[in-house]
Amino acid sequence: MFAATLVPDAFYWARPLKRSDGRLTVVQISTVFGVDQDYWTLAVLGSDQHQMIGDYEIVALAEPPEDQSIRLAAE
Repeated sequence: MFAATLVPDAFYWARPLKRSDGRLTVVQISTVFGVDQDYWTLAVLGSDQHQMIGDYEIVALAEPPEDQSIRLAAE
């Protein structure tokens, strides 16, 4: 997936290119450093780290579940 098709603040399944175990993680396109696409980074969920988009293979958009029962249970 090319960076031109990424959407700010959207969540994606991604695979770190430097890690050889092939595990996927969920990342969010972050505009914390600027709204221009050149400043976008990936916010890794569960941490306060931001990574460069080029350090990851973006696999697919992480779609939220259609069933909202989990969200409603938390409210």
